[in-house]
Amino acid sequence: MENENVSKNFIEQFIDQDIEEGHCKTVHTRFPPEPNGYLHIGHAKSILLNSGLAQKYNGKFNLRFDDTNPTKEKTEFVEAIKEDIKWLGADWEDRLFFASDYFDQMYEAAVKLIKKGKAYVSDLSADEIREYRGTLTEPGKEDPAGSRSVEENLALFEDMKNGKFADGEKVLRARIDMTSSNINMRDPVIYRVAHMTHHRTGDKWCIYPMYDFAHPLEDAIEGITHSICTLEFEDHRPLYNWVIDEVGKDMIPDKDEMPPRQIEFAKLYLTNVVTGKRYIKRLVEEGIVDGWDDPRLVSIAALRRRGFTPESIKKFVELCGISKAQSSADYAMLEYCIREDLKAKAPRMMAILDPVKLVIDNYPEGQTEMLPVVNNPENEALGSREVPFGKELYIEREDFMEEPPKKYFRMFPGNEVRLMHAYFVKCNSFVKDENGKVTEIHCTYDPESRGGNSPDGRKVKGTIHWVAAPTAVKAEVRLYENIVDEELGVYNEDGSLNLNPNSLTVLKECYVEPGLADAKGYDSFQFVRQGYFCVDAKDSKEDALVFNRIVH
Repeated sequence: MENENVSKNFIEQFIDQDIEEGHCKTVHTRFPPEPNGYLHIGHAKSILLNSGLAQKYNGKFNLRFDDTNPTKEKTEFVEAIKEDIKWLGADWEDRLFFASDYFDQMYEAAVKLIKKGKAYVSDLSADEIREYRGTLTEPGKEDPAGSRSVEENLALFEDMKNGKFADGEKVLRARIDMTSSNINMRDPVIYRVAHMTHHRTGDKWCIYPMYDFAHPLEDAIEGITHSICTLEFEDHRPLYNWVIDEVGKDMIPDKDEMPPRQIEFAKLYLTNVVTGKRYIKRLVEEGIVDGWDDPRLVSIAALRRRGFTPESIKKFVELCGISKAQSSADYAMLEYCIREDLKAKAPRMMAILDPVKLVIDNYPEGQTEMLPVVNNPENEALGSREVPFGKELYIEREDFMEEPPKKYFRMFPGNEVRLMHAYFVKCNSFVKDENGKVTEIHCTYDPESRGGNSPDGRKVKGTIHWVAAPTAVKAEVRLYENIVDEELGVYNEDGSLNLNPNSLTVLKECYVEPGLADAKGYDSFQFVRQGYFCVDAKDSKEDALVFNRIVH
């Protein structure tokens, strides 16, 4: 039992303790995104952690949209987030909620605080509140409106609700302690006036709760037992607990269940990538990327479009681990996880990204033969296919050199190489255009070497892949690099991004074997010697295939 405990992360140890001490009957977690953008790789850690804990303890997992800030929230983001979470395999079953579902209850909770003398309406502006709050070394000053009577505060708060004040003219503050060493406890604002149309409640409300007030109440109403969040909320925990103690406890549906317990863990940081919503928003709005799902980004939608799998992201999150210590993971680790996941899953196909024609002069005119090819040497279950072979082929331009350096074993005049799965061929000549570019290579083949082995035992050092020209399927291939310049860091001093001008290379004259003609969005393949690729689900069409390179 002792060893089992050591292997558990600190959050699981807390939960075990709560269960053993009889505080918790059913572990109930949630993932509470704000619908103001797409989720990124860091959110995947939180989603998988929260849903994984519920699964591990046979508990429940909620998806709740924290939609308390109408200025930035859109239904588009709600739908994108739902799709991402489903794709990752986290199942909220029938428990999909919105903070806006509880606006009436939150308003009543605020009224209750006023009646208890624990909240008051303030006339101070945002700047004045900041000034009155004090500093880390100096205590705050009492709000001049703090002495208002309960009746006066109730009337003013109702006037706020009824739209009698302009934005910023009044706020409701919790009365806690202006001398607290924790600035978050110095009479925080819990409601603000905001005349905005909400994506779900329309114009019903012109006051909205602040996150620090709304969040604990949402957890209480839903019966959440463990409110797992990131480290920046650690200083907010006393306020979270204060709200639960003052008004949240009464809202818990099962009075025998423990009140929500906030536990913080370290965020997942990925080196040299852009995760900040405001930067991604700018990249989208300025047309630098083609949307929140551009494969150069690390939003979950972008990773899915690029060709990453849910399994690879789960593996990556597991390798990063759960701790209290802030750390960064290297993007190479994410690439390692997708390679590990795809190496036994993805069929190994032949594709030519920079083609040059190869003509086998002594091959019978008009003949096509079908050659057997294993789909994945590491996974027999994927079976085999037949690939057409003929007189005219495409090979990679880099697989031929007119004057090769030493130890170049591929195709050059006078050299013999193996065509993968096919025959030995010997290069005899080549044709150039007026600019000196090689347009055609001529060779002869050994008919006895079918399958890539010579009956007389002679050896060749080079093996190259190919695609038969008459049956080749034309495709566009997109190669990606990091969107920011890794050498210079992600951001300039002025806050702008160090964009990498080579982050996207589009190759429009590529040829793939005919077996790929029916490939659909998100289908993944290993292209021989080129890396792993997937069909772009957004831009690929039946008659115009587009492949994204996932990883080299």
